[in-house]
Amino acid sequence: MLTVMLATVSALGLGACLTSMAYTSKVERAYPAEGEMLEVGGRRVHVIRQGASGPVVLMIHGASANAREFDWTLAPRLSGDMRVLMADRPGHGYSQRFDDAETLGAQARQMAGVLDQLAPGEKAVIVGHSFGGAVALRLALDRPDIVSGLVLLAPVTHDWGDGGTAWYNSLAAPPVIGPVFSQLLPLAGPAQVKGGIESVFRPAPAPDGYYENSALGLLFRPSNFRANARDVMALKEELAVQSARYPGLTMPIVGFSGSQDTVVSPKLHIGRLRKQAAVELVILPDQGHMPHHGEGDAVADAIRRLALVRETR
Repeated sequence: MLTVMLATVSALGLGACLTSMAYTSKVERAYPAEGEMLEVGGRRVHVIRQGASGPVVLMIHGASANAREFDWTLAPRLSGDMRVLMADRPGHGYSQRFDDAETLGAQARQMAGVLDQLAPGEKAVIVGHSFGGAVALRLALDRPDIVSGLVLLAPVTHDWGDGGTAWYNSLAAPPVIGPVFSQLLPLAGPAQVKGGIESVFRPAPAPDGYYENSALGLLFRPSNFRANARDVMALKEELAVQSARYPGLTMPIVGFSGSQDTVVSPKLHIGRLRKQAAVELVILPDQGHMPHHGEGDAVADAIRRLALVRETR
């Protein structure tokens, strides 16, 4: 009986591995790397560029996403007169993962390396959505010499107390069970996230083709899903330390938050940031967690305003 059980478990495990390998191959053919590969700190970083001239903007995506979050919505609004850089965070999209990549300091170093190579000697406006807002803040804290301003979109900024972490991240993050659990994600993950997209945007409508245009299917490659889970599981502790440094921020900061955001509470996050640093806060009454889609023109105007202030100094 034991032999039969072990054989069954082994067969199921092999089947899951083969399924995940097939899924990874298929999704990477559907959404190939469309940018360029840089080497930062000996690790590969995938960067998508739009625009040939003008001030520099670096956009940092949130959890469960990649650089394509911006390249079909926000970036085209700016690329006519600005140089827009969109980078995959470590382990997401096509950027390489490495030890300790879940720390905000390590992620900020990778983003800084992108600017050091593609815009040497210049300052950039940093745009961060959700988890990317935490990375943007860390970049501004650690490398203020390359940051002219911050535009934060529904940002995660502070330790939010108990709860708030999805059960599947707690299974995917650990070193033993995580790799096994992550092999199962291609079986159910895509259908689940497609069904949940509207709740992230609510009360605003989700754009047609959001899943495909943002290449969300890349998330369910096992290595990408584990990277995302490890990021999320480490975030509270990281922010508990980082948030104490916010009074040192001196550059202009504009924040956009949907008043009906059920993913990241404006009160617990950017509302607390405003008590530590000067933040121009724009509350959007009819938006949820994705203000750069529903209010893309307003966000683009704020980015351009910060960039042009820097250019005229």
